[in-house]
Amino acid sequence: MGFEPLAHEALPPAHYAYLATGIDDDRTVALNQAAFGHYQIRARRFTDLTRLDSSLTVFGEHWPSPLYLSAVSAMRAFFPPEGEVAVARAARTRKTGMMLSSAASRGHAEVIAAAGTPPWQQLYPTDDWEVTRSLVQRAESAGCPAIAVTLDLRSAHRFNETLVRAMRADSRDCLACHVNNSHDPWLKAPYYAGLDVSRVTELEPLDQSPAWFDRLRTLVKVKLLVKGIVTAEDAALALQHGADGVIVSNHGGRDEETLRASIDCLPEVVAAVKGRVPVLVDGGIRRGTDIFKALALGATAVGIGRPYAWGVAAFGQSGVEAVIDILNRELVVIMRQAGTPTLKDIGATRVVGSART
Repeated sequence: MGFEPLAHEALPPAHYAYLATGIDDDRTVALNQAAFGHYQIRARRFTDLTRLDSSLTVFGEHWPSPLYLSAVSAMRAFFPPEGEVAVARAARTRKTGMMLSSAASRGHAEVIAAAGTPPWQQLYPTDDWEVTRSLVQRAESAGCPAIAVTLDLRSAHRFNETLVRAMRADSRDCLACHVNNSHDPWLKAPYYAGLDVSRVTELEPLDQSPAWFDRLRTLVKVKLLVKGIVTAEDAALALQHGADGVIVSNHGGRDEETLRASIDCLPEVVAAVKGRVPVLVDGGIRRGTDIFKALALGATAVGIGRPYAWGVAAFGQSGVEAVIDILNRELVVIMRQAGTPTLKDIGATRVVGSART
């Protein structure tokens, strides 16, 4: 869409690299996007397209399209000083769902005022249960209708090589934002303000077992989604232990170098879920055709992260709106070309191809 080069130009080196890169060789980041090319769309012609509808309902919420804004942390680093507020305003004007990061740089009250409605809350549960309890209660008190617990950040010692090189090339003083040059989100994120995080050593507990999830499920009163599911086995466990939805995601390739793209993981998760709960997916979405392919492979809805972050970095609220508009417009175009007047018509027979092994 052309927003990334503009964001690259607008952002300081470390902030751009934080958003753009993954770990090790950044190969999973690249494969997330490239894997959509392994699937081709089967277009049908004899179809009545006089009424085309791309809307759907997710947990009782009406969305005009299956696109939502996934959680991206520290948005003020990309568009100061508004950050998530600019994103929330764009979500409001486009009636698009928004998930707020645990490491968001603006608080619930500001985001809700801008969005007009509480967002979904992404949750890093931490390895301190009292902090976890407080975070859940804060999200629920703010009116967040769903919590998406992230389970794919298991190492506190990841090495983002490309980011580290960019940081060394960045002449700014990082101490202005980061204590001891660390990037621990609770040091500045409003979500953690006033909490005693002195015992927190991991953003996710290392004993992340089904029994641990049972405890979290008892604590969370709103809808609980599990973010970071990439296998049928974990999807089945999530459902057995009370998840209201699963999000197929590898964190945009930022935290694992498995070389499995999210879109390639989607079919086995969908097969395990068997339509019992919504299955969402994020990672590598860059075009309306990508959304179409994800829906054909069984996704209920599709999240974007980097694309709207490029948009806000380049143009603020209007950049996010432009990204949403382009993707939704492209989705409508391919729905017409493929002969699918509604999202329900976008089934498995509409794509061919498979993951490369």
